[in-house]
Amino acid sequence: MDSGAADEHLVREAEKIAVALGRMFPGLCEVVLHDLRDPDRSIRAIENNLSGRQVGDPATELGLSRIADPAFPDVVQNYPNRFPDGRPAKSTSIGVKNAEGRYIAALCLNLDVSVLSPVALTLANLVATDSGHGDTPLETLRDRHARELRRAVEEFSAERGAPPRSLSRTDKKALVQQLNRDGYFESRDAARTIADLLGVSRATIYNYAKPPSDP
Repeated sequence: MDSGAADEHLVREAEKIAVALGRMFPGLCEVVLHDLRDPDRSIRAIENNLSGRQVGDPATELGLSRIADPAFPDVVQNYPNRFPDGRPAKSTSIGVKNAEGRYIAALCLNLDVSVLSPVALTLANLVATDSGHGDTPLETLRDRHARELRRAVEEFSAERGAPPRSLSRTDKKALVQQLNRDGYFESRDAARTIADLLGVSRATIYNYAKPPSDP
């Protein structure tokens, strides 16, 4: 078998692994196989498409670094990442070398951490204790940061046993109106943050935030 055929065989075997991993974690972990022999069209396969990329899209910066440097680490494990819509991710990239020691492919896993947040919050609520508030004044809502807004969205979702993006239209509308009443819309970029978390447009968020019309 010549070197070209041997390389293609390796990439095809890696593609089997990518498909199998993706189907084992549907909706949770994006699995991408990059064919580094063609960096301008490197994506060979993509399962659980969470990033909006397509087969035939180019290599990432990490992939280009692998192509340029055979000494690049074989595995880059559990590094923080983020999907285009702002959702946090945990990623791992595994390089595949041919017999000549040259990187010809990379298998990348991008875990959607936001999907797991409601589960973590539910468990945290189960073991939480009440320390009491006494005469401590309640915090003001005017200066809440995006992190606090994200937590409010995830707590609402955890109570309903679903990730924010999987909430029904009715629940999303109720959540937005609750956030509006609680003062979160006074924060800069609140509508954009909420839209990213719920997977809808900002126009939809503003529509949801309108008070019900009088009969």
